[in-house]
Amino acid sequence: MELIIGSHVSYKAGDQLLGSVKEALSYGSNTFMFYTGAPQNTMRGSIDLELRDKAYSLMKENNIDINKVIVHAPYIVNLANIDNFDFSVSFLKKEVERCSILGIKYMVLHPGSATNCSRESATKNISDGLNLILDNDYDVKILLETMAGKGNEIGRTFDELKTILNNVEYKNKIGVCLDTCHLNDAGYDIGNFDGILDEFDKKIGIKYIGCIHVNDSKNILGSHKDRHENIGLGMIGFDNLLSVIYNDKLKEIPKILETPYVTKDDNSKEKEYPPYKYEIEMIRNKEFNSDLIKNIRGY
Repeated sequence: MELIIGSHVSYKAGDQLLGSVKEALSYGSNTFMFYTGAPQNTMRGSIDLELRDKAYSLMKENNIDINKVIVHAPYIVNLANIDNFDFSVSFLKKEVERCSILGIKYMVLHPGSATNCSRESATKNISDGLNLILDNDYDVKILLETMAGKGNEIGRTFDELKTILNNVEYKNKIGVCLDTCHLNDAGYDIGNFDGILDEFDKKIGIKYIGCIHVNDSKNILGSHKDRHENIGLGMIGFDNLLSVIYNDKLKEIPKILETPYVTKDDNSKEKEYPPYKYEIEMIRNKEFNSDLIKNIRGY
């Protein structure tokens, strides 16, 4: 089966999903991930069905499977926080509905942070919230992301995720998104990824993995800092990331890059560029090219 790989792309008011598809194609991707609005707020515009249908046509022409495309929920919603619980549930219900209108079947969600309660209460709040959100007729699955453990983040261990999933009634609508940077920073050694998968399978089940975020990390193992690095330039390393991307047990799972933009000094003007085209090229070739990203940075 062909590698399913892409990156985070933009979703702008003017061309919406059609623009997202065009950006993904410019990187040589056959999947992609996007926010349906700004990640730092919950303001959302209406969905243009004509643009959606044009996006569908373009995806079909370029062999992008809509069933492998991912939406990411904004990171400011927090189901663990009881003070904003009702708002978070209400917003995420609408976000699931937007996914359904767009034809997207997977939405990645940061579980939340125990800002004003114990970790035990936080995990219960998350499960309770998910049961309310998933009580619908939409064919949309929520994927809880593995977290680095920064501050009071929930989801830094498979045990925490297992506790949440065990208390979600809608098992067919819940899953997990593995993030390589977050796993590293949480203390899971990507150099032993088969061992990580074995542990995950015993505690949760590989069938629950719906997406992989492929990121290198600026941090050492177990740092709990969550700082992404470009592919092959961080503490995880290119070969270890390839062992994730090409793992036989995850062939049908979309892999999404969220690596940092790079800057280039162009006529004394600093400009930022997405590195995804170059990183995807390296991944497809299975060969690390240290000059690739350095060249687009201009040094």
